[in-house]
Amino acid sequence: MKLTILQTKLKEVLNLVEKIPTKNSTLPILNNILIKAKKNFLELSTTNLEIGIRAWSLAKVEKEGELTVPVQILSNYVNSLNPLPLKLEGKKETLFLECDNTKTQIKGTPAEDFPIIPEAKKGKTISFPGHSLCQGLSQIVNICSLSTIRPEISGVYFSIEKDLIKMVATDSFRLGEKKIFFKKPLALSEKYSLILPQKAASHLISIFDQEDLLKVYLSPNLLMFESSMKELDHPKVQFVSKLIEGEYPKYEEIIPKFFKTEAQISRSDFLKQLKTASIFASKINEVKIKFDSKKNQIQLLCQNPEFGEHSSVLGAKIKGKESEISFNYKFLLDGLVNIGAAEISFSLSEDKEGEEGPAILKPVGDASFLYVVMPIQAS
Repeated sequence: MKLTILQTKLKEVLNLVEKIPTKNSTLPILNNILIKAKKNFLELSTTNLEIGIRAWSLAKVEKEGELTVPVQILSNYVNSLNPLPLKLEGKKETLFLECDNTKTQIKGTPAEDFPIIPEAKKGKTISFPGHSLCQGLSQIVNICSLSTIRPEISGVYFSIEKDLIKMVATDSFRLGEKKIFFKKPLALSEKYSLILPQKAASHLISIFDQEDLLKVYLSPNLLMFESSMKELDHPKVQFVSKLIEGEYPKYEEIIPKFFKTEAQISRSDFLKQLKTASIFASKINEVKIKFDSKKNQIQLLCQNPEFGEHSSVLGAKIKGKESEISFNYKFLLDGLVNIGAAEISFSLSEDKEGEEGPAILKPVGDASFLYVVMPIQAS
């Protein structure tokens, strides 16, 4: 293998692939990056066996070949260089690098030892805007619960139809649902549903957030996302993830349809007052909220036996019953920070026995996002 590439180009693709490997003592090869020189391209690949990524860049290839080296060593070295042409040459199990007035050798291992990253190109293929997908995912991805007992809630649930994609995440105490609507229907003859692991979803956001268009390959056990180079008809990045097996909870059943109290509040005011109140929250992070429909105001109360107590009032448009209910303030904050609208709707429900049910936070005038949060039940 022998090639020349600009340091800035190599740094760019390294930044895409270097985050996937995690330090692995039982399988050291997973700490490595696979480097391939083929035709006019440099291809870099990393994997942790659950997730795999390939990224390409144009390069001047004099001799084709491949080998693997420790990804962090290579990344740290390349990041230290000046933005000049960089020569790479593989000889046996060593990578020789030359840039400006520096010469370096990095010991590696044969390419045959590197795990094969599967391609999910035999399933259904659809395309949609990468930025919209990543922006929607970022609103819910942190809600997932990393559970070994219930692995299905350890990931983001996707329901893909012709005219929309639903993305859902829950940890049993709160739930977020994001919908992406399409003006032009997707080329689908049936509905697809799958569960993408949380870690894969997080990587997906960081890799494809700026992409205009993503090609998605749907197959039974794998999901592959692919972006293309702007100047050539060639892949730029391929991201492959295994899916979580199992059936996702029937989450629609816990989303209340009828409410005893509904309030419309300024998001920024509510967020500011909630952060202030949280300073005095108890060990269970409790904040008590009183809805006064006569005065059209909401009162926030927090009390901590060690530090003191706090009370604040903000105006709101309220209809329905006067109510008093407690929440984990952290769960409310998580919902509020992921709503971009100036005004939010805060709705309370109750069950047939009159017990407090789930509450819903959602942006006013936007049907694409809702956040369900369970109250703290009185002991």
